[in-house]
Amino acid sequence: MPDLQEIYEQHADQYELLASREDYQGNILRTLQEIRSLAGLDVVDLGAGTGRLTCLLAPIVRSIHAVDSSAHMLEVATAKLQKSGLHNWQVHVADHRRLPLADRSADLVIAGWSICYLAIWQGPAWRDELAHGLTEIKRILRPGGTIIILETLGTGYEIPHPPGELLDYYAFLDAEGFLSTWIRTDYRFESLAEAETLARFFFGDELAHTVAQKNWTILPECTGLWWMHLPQPD
Repeated sequence: MPDLQEIYEQHADQYELLASREDYQGNILRTLQEIRSLAGLDVVDLGAGTGRLTCLLAPIVRSIHAVDSSAHMLEVATAKLQKSGLHNWQVHVADHRRLPLADRSADLVIAGWSICYLAIWQGPAWRDELAHGLTEIKRILRPGGTIIILETLGTGYEIPHPPGELLDYYAFLDAEGFLSTWIRTDYRFESLAEAETLARFFFGDELAHTVAQKNWTILPECTGLWWMHLPQPD
């Protein structure tokens, strides 16, 4: 199992295959629409990776900017967007804390499975780095804009079982005033062999062993959504 940084820098195709198997029931888009209607919005997708959320939203929104620090991951996203025939998108290689976007240029900033790395890769200063990232997000949002953050609440579990290393981060979001809910975004694999291989690739041997032992071609996944609506102008 490569470490996460290696995956994001070198294994985009295999990551894309894994991501394509998640949320086979379509719960993410439905829940996003419940939080805020997406039609006609200018959107920024932070930590866009191989474009899972970008490609999901692009047919609905007015415009979307896919931002990620990994050019390797964005190559896959770009290829998918080019094949879509849509022209309302742009990609940017950039850090969450230094976005190459104008003030008040977005109605929605969405960050899927990525803001967490400002918490777990930044050492003792993670709260300052996370606050910096949120400040940058608010800079590019228009009054009345919305932030939506998606993160794992447990892989292989049917009800939330958040990873221990993320508990302080989730408490930080709660303290910042984010509302939250959770949904199931289970993976559906084409075979047990694929399930075991991809589980081992991203999650490690222990989960791969569980998948094989339980004959799981559907791997349970709980996903949390945190959101905040900025004040409307007076």
